Amino acid sequence: MKYSKVYLEAFGYEIAPVVVSSAELEARLEPVYEALHLSPGQLEGLTGIFERRWWEEGYRLSEGATLAARRALEIADVLPEQVGALIYGGVCREFFEPATACRIAADLGIGPDATVYDISNACLGVLNGIIEIANRIELGQIRSGLVVASETAREINDIMIERMCQDRSMDFFKRSLATLTGGSGAVAVLLSDGSFSRDRRRRLVGGATQTAPQFHGLCRWGIEAFKPLSAHHFLQFTSTDSAAVLTHGVELGIRTWHAFLRKLGWVKGQIDKVICHQVGASHRDTILGSLGIAVDKDYSTFPYLGNIGTVSLPLTAALAEDREVLRPGDRVAFLGIGSGLNCLMLGVDW
Repeated sequence: MKYSKVYLEAFGYEIAPVVVSSAELEARLEPVYEALHLSPGQLEGLTGIFERRWWEEGYRLSEGATLAARRALEIADVLPEQVGALIYGGVCREFFEPATACRIAADLGIGPDATVYDISNACLGVLNGIIEIANRIELGQIRSGLVVASETAREINDIMIERMCQDRSMDFFKRSLATLTGGSGAVAVLLSDGSFSRDRRRRLVGGATQTAPQFHGLCRWGIEAFKPLSAHHFLQFTSTDSAAVLTHGVELGIRTWHAFLRKLGWVKGQIDKVICHQVGASHRDTILGSLGIAVDKDYSTFPYLGNIGTVSLPLTAALAEDREVLRPGDRVAFLGIGSGLNCLMLGVDW
């Protein structure tokens, strides 16, 4: 996929206010650590994450996404009625139906002619939403569109910590560890055809995608039934084979990287910066090493924000720009991967 008139007009984001350290989570897991003879510090040592953020209890996902979207619109001086499409791409949703995007569109005052819907593709939801909007802009159907997402980790962490304390086996600990890396936050990406500003910054050059759906069972988050049926018949669960996800994810990443460079006609040495999906230290170091990318070209937020799912990569890009890590003229690669397994990489002339 290649684009000639699509721009990432503005980013907006909302960082959740409650700071939760890895040490705090480990304190709640003390019975598990004692049973497995584990010393404190395992969580930070294995992931490189020393804290993450949670929303306050009862905080609505749509509220965070709406705040992020308002910021993006204000930065770009674009009115809600000028938005031709709004897509919500988060893993977490407020209801099975209606689309969470509908509430956000109503809160923002998006016009009645706009297309409004949710999409879902694990941690790639926002990047897939960017492609959806970019296609509409490239075809001349709309001038601008918003992709928004809001993720929450508090609830699933509470559930899994309780279950880990009940099942104190090493196998369950390993399959549940990835859950404890989760963070909370919201992001909005406003795309346009470049007609709203003179700068025409952050041109979306194109991208490439590759899939390995045979590994769909390696990382799961869903709802399961319990028997005998109790007062709570259904509960959330997560299960991740971290080693297999890393192994097969790297293989998929290498394949996507080669397709990405071919599609855009880029050379690795000409890429100034990369923004990866924020999983953790081991994943970052392994994937960058396998692609031959120097670590100093990457900007990471996982040590203090954790893995915010769909929000992680675009929020990290926004922070990198705020802190002048990404500068005008930089050639930037977004390296996204999600459960499934799916991989999507996008190129931006910043």
